[in-house]
Amino acid sequence: MKVGLGILLMLVSYAAQAHEVRPAFLHLTEIEQGAFDVLWKQPIQGGMRLALDPQLPDACTVVTETTPEHTGTALLQRWRVACALDTGTIHIRGLSRTITDVLVQIDRLDGSRSMQLLRAGSPTLDLQSATPDALSFLMLGVEHLLFGVDHILFIVGLVLFVRAPWQLVKTVTAFTIAHSITLTLSVLELVKLSQQPVEAVIALSILFLARELVIPEERRSRLTMAKPWLMAFSFGLLHGFGFAGALIDIGLPKEQLALSLLLFNVGIELGQLLVIAIMLGVATLGRYLLSAYRKVVRDGFAWTMGAAAAFWTIDRVLIAL
Repeated sequence: MKVGLGILLMLVSYAAQAHEVRPAFLHLTEIEQGAFDVLWKQPIQGGMRLALDPQLPDACTVVTETTPEHTGTALLQRWRVACALDTGTIHIRGLSRTITDVLVQIDRLDGSRSMQLLRAGSPTLDLQSATPDALSFLMLGVEHLLFGVDHILFIVGLVLFVRAPWQLVKTVTAFTIAHSITLTLSVLELVKLSQQPVEAVIALSILFLARELVIPEERRSRLTMAKPWLMAFSFGLLHGFGFAGALIDIGLPKEQLALSLLLFNVGIELGQLLVIAIMLGVATLGRYLLSAYRKVVRDGFAWTMGAAAAFWTIDRVLIAL
């Protein structure tokens, strides 16, 4: 019971910070020799911006600056600086105190481009060592899944719900295909949905799965019991729109749209497979060490998962209103 309460408190804490995992984006575009236009896009959490501020090399001086814009989910700031950006460092002040990533992209007049993902443990970019890094979107996908506790709970719930190995493979595959479809449609702007209602329905999907886990099997939905892959596919469509939020916030480079989208999606799948592997490993170990308490642990996790999902649902509905 104490363990369950501890996990619940941890998940509620994560819920309060649910939007902090969205990445920020610093885009520097060289418009002429020694001059760059700067776009700084950072997440809005609970109506307030995160305490993140980019610091360019001391040699850079601000030439012009525009009024910040609010998009609802992000704050946009634009300014122009005079400097070469070939020496020195770019530092994101405050990044070490968050779990947010910052994607830094530098486009130069000669057509070259460098991208690097800055994290809490490495908030500084050395301009002399900056190189083209298309794999930034791969890491962004992995981290977006691993730090998205709501998505992780749904995947863990699927592993607990589907016991037959082949059925589990089909269910996870259906979830993957579904969220890949809506992720692509959303990023390509073929389908547009507001992120706040989507996140509320994602929380509701976790609550539904938690309910299915805690009730006796004979009272569970016949459809979800017979075809869990169909349930996973349906909810996967919603989760795909949630995954897309990270890319929509920062935007994808048009010249590398297909590659960036593919790498981000592959990153999500790698993170998902890692969670499933860990879950199956824990389950296997538990068969030997906690066989007598297996049902208690399983039910305790399901109730904790449901409580957290209920909290998220109410919280996100209130935010969306």
